[in-house]
Amino acid sequence: MVHKLFSTLVLLIFISLRGLASQVLIPMDESQKDHLKSYGLAYWVLQNQVEVDWLLNYKGGSFAFAHNPKLENEMVVRGITYQVISDAQYNQVLSKIASPESNMDVMKLEKVPKIAVYSPKTKQPWDDAVTLVLTYAEIPYDVIYDEEVMQGVLPKYDWLHLHHEDFTGQYGKFYMSYRNYPWYIAQQQESEATAKKYGFNKVTQLKLAVVNKIKEFCVGGGFMFAMCSATDTYDIALAADGVDIVAEMFDGDAADPGAQKKLDFSKTFAFKDFIISRNPYDPEFSNIDNQQHERGLMESNDFFQLFTFSAKWDPIPTMLTQNHEKTIKGFMGQTTAFKKQLIKSEVVIMGETKAANEVRYMHGTLGKGTWTFYGGHDPEDYQHHVGEEPTDLALHPNSPGYRLILNNILFPAAKKKKLKT
Repeated sequence: MVHKLFSTLVLLIFISLRGLASQVLIPMDESQKDHLKSYGLAYWVLQNQVEVDWLLNYKGGSFAFAHNPKLENEMVVRGITYQVISDAQYNQVLSKIASPESNMDVMKLEKVPKIAVYSPKTKQPWDDAVTLVLTYAEIPYDVIYDEEVMQGVLPKYDWLHLHHEDFTGQYGKFYMSYRNYPWYIAQQQESEATAKKYGFNKVTQLKLAVVNKIKEFCVGGGFMFAMCSATDTYDIALAADGVDIVAEMFDGDAADPGAQKKLDFSKTFAFKDFIISRNPYDPEFSNIDNQQHERGLMESNDFFQLFTFSAKWDPIPTMLTQNHEKTIKGFMGQTTAFKKQLIKSEVVIMGETKAANEVRYMHGTLGKGTWTFYGGHDPEDYQHHVGEEPTDLALHPNSPGYRLILNNILFPAAKKKKLKT
């Protein structure tokens, strides 16, 4: 009898302790030691077939999931701040989030997003913020480029990042400064060989075909993310479909003198009414990019503000703007910021610098998919120059600028909520 009572007591204690420690909460506010690795941990948990709750606007966009020793050990190894809480405590958190008065919501993450980075195979004299942060956060990805896109691999992926790229076929407009450099020559040779392989007479025609396949990827439900010059050159290429906008040194013949009037802005994702640069020695592609002399900003006062959205009614921009800070340090790139007056009215602006009338972070929908444009090159290197060493993200584990990139990485994992009828 005593043995039976003892066994029952042990069982009750076990059940009680399990109830006291059944959920893991990863806070994403200022208390988090490593925000960037926390995203990688959430991705890893999904890989282990455990559903993750993304607690929008709760302690900076925290993550929560069912506790088990394997997951807890991984958080210790990665140096992530976390708490183990009871079911009762977690239910209190969920009740607070569900309150109509709170601007919070729970987004269920279920799917492991398959990620591709569009990047050339030749060595480039600069690094890419997305590949840096994916590597640091330990999130796996595949590198693809023009050949893979032309072979039709995009439908295999959920999320596509466009590396620092020039989709107009002008090789980044680096002709004046770098045309005799080995990396520039290799890039040109690679592009010309690929164009020839797929039956194109010009690299501009190849790039347009790639741009249109990426557009099809978005329309079909893909998530596209672009930074720096991959943003404006993508839209310029779409608008210039069928129009020769590049000079002889890039494609062997002169540009169409009437090209500007022939641009079709109805084909673009984000931009309208822009004026292309006709000067092949000008590193700018158009007037979309807000130039340094136009901005009137320097590193000491260059910041942009994130918008606050309704978590319960606007879950997509809410997910994409999760952060522990709402004021983000600015950073430059070949394309730094977008003139607000050249952005289409249907685009959702998520971050802007009002003093310069410029947008830094925005997104939109296309068919069943979405796209996000983020201005600048490296969120932790204000003016990244060609040939500089890559940023060591171990020195910036709490970077709010890099967090915006990782928000986009997890976005495709979210379970789509059914509309109320």
